[in-house]
Amino acid sequence: MSTRAVRTAYATRPTAPARGAGRRILGAVAIAATVPYLALKTAWLAGSRIGIPDGSVLLEPGPFFTAANAVTMVMDASVVLLVLVLTRPWGIRVPAWLPAVPVFVATGLLTPIVIAFPGQLLIRALGFGADPAVVAAREPFLDPWVFNVVYGGFMVQGLALAGLFVPYARERWRRRWQGVTGVRLPSSTGVVAAAAAAAGLAVAAVYAYWAFGGTAGLGTEQAAAHSAETGVVAVVHMTCALAAGAGAMLLARGRGLRARWPLALAWVGSSAALCWGTWVLLASLGPQLDGGEGPSSAALLAYASQMITGSLAAVVVSRFLISRREG
Repeated sequence: MSTRAVRTAYATRPTAPARGAGRRILGAVAIAATVPYLALKTAWLAGSRIGIPDGSVLLEPGPFFTAANAVTMVMDASVVLLVLVLTRPWGIRVPAWLPAVPVFVATGLLTPIVIAFPGQLLIRALGFGADPAVVAAREPFLDPWVFNVVYGGFMVQGLALAGLFVPYARERWRRRWQGVTGVRLPSSTGVVAAAAAAAGLAVAAVYAYWAFGGTAGLGTEQAAAHSAETGVVAVVHMTCALAAGAGAMLLARGRGLRARWPLALAWVGSSAALCWGTWVLLASLGPQLDGGEGPSSAALLAYASQMITGSLAAVVVSRFLISRREG
C-alpha cells in the first residue's frame, strides 16, 4: 500500500467525539445511578436482608433467585463499561457490535421503566393507585422504598445513556441514520416488516384490553392484582409493540422520510418488545415468588408474541442499517 493510501485510510477512520463537560457529567451520573442497585444486589448475595420484610420468600432464596440476583447485578455493572466506551477516546474505534448490542438491550429494558414508572407515581399521587387493602393482603416481597430507589436509578441510567449514545452515534454512524430512507428494501425484508406490524397489532390489542380493565386470559392472581398502575405498564407495552411494527414498515417501504425518525421508532420499539418480552417470559417460567399459580397460558403467549414482534422488527432495523453501509 502506498504512503498516500495509508494516509487516506487513516484519515477516514472515525475520530473520537469531544468529551465536553456535559458528556463527562452524564457519564458520572450514569455510573452513580448504578450504585444503589449494585449495593442492594451485593448485600443480598452476601446474605443481608436489607429491604426484605419478614415473611418474604427472598429470606430463603433458592438457586434461581440467587442466579437471578447475580445476573442482574452483572447487567447493571456493565453500564459502567458502556459509559467508558461511549465517552473515552478509544471507544469510537471498538468493534461496532460492542456498543450497539448493549445499547440495544439497555434501550429495551430501560425505556418502559423511564415511561411507566413516572406514570405510576402520578397515578398514586392522584389517588388512583392500587387498593391499599389489596396491597396489604399480598404476600410480602420487598419494602416499598426498594422499588423507588431501584426504578429511580434505572430512570436516571436510561436518560443519561441516551444523552451519551446520541452524540456517539452521530460521530460514528452519521451516514447510517441521516438523510432520507431512500429506496424500498428487498421484498423479503418487506415481508418481515409486514409480519412485525401484524404481530405488533395483535400484541397491542391484547395489552390495550388488559390496560383498560379486561381480565380474560389472565390468571386469578393476575386479575386480582390489576389496577390503574398495572394498566400504565400495559399501555407502555402496547405502545412499544405498535412502534416496533410501524417503524419496521416505514423503514422497509422507503418512502423518502427522514431516516432518523422511523429508525428511532423501530429501534426503541423493537428493543423494548424483544427485551421485555424475553425478560418476563423467562421470569414466568421460573419458580413463582409466592408459590402461586403463575401467569396464564394466554399471558405467556402474549409475552412470546411480544418477543417475536421485537425480533422481526430488529431484523428490519439490521437490514436497513446494512443497506445504508452498502450504499
